[in-house]
Amino acid sequence: MHEEWTSAAACRQPGVDPEWFFPVAEVGPALADVARAKAVCARCAVARECLAWALREGEPDGVWGGTTPRERRRLRRVRMAPLTGVSANRTA
Repeated sequence: MHEEWTSAAACRQPGVDPEWFFPVAEVGPALADVARAKAVCARCAVARECLAWALREGEPDGVWGGTTPRERRRLRRVRMAPLTGVSANRTA
């Protein structure tokens, strides 16, 4: 993947560990990595573009645009609910 916005991404800066963005779980000790990744995303100038890309491509893994896979699934359901008539209140 190479989108123009990726060169400005905060996650590509020196000192940022790429493994933070791909924790092995979303519970327990892996939550520290998720928190680190989200903190990087929070200061990223292109987080919106990153999230839009992840949603558009259906990215199933990692933290993208400050969201976990579970959060992106929820966002997709919320976006699709008006189109399908399906309630978006289910948990992931």
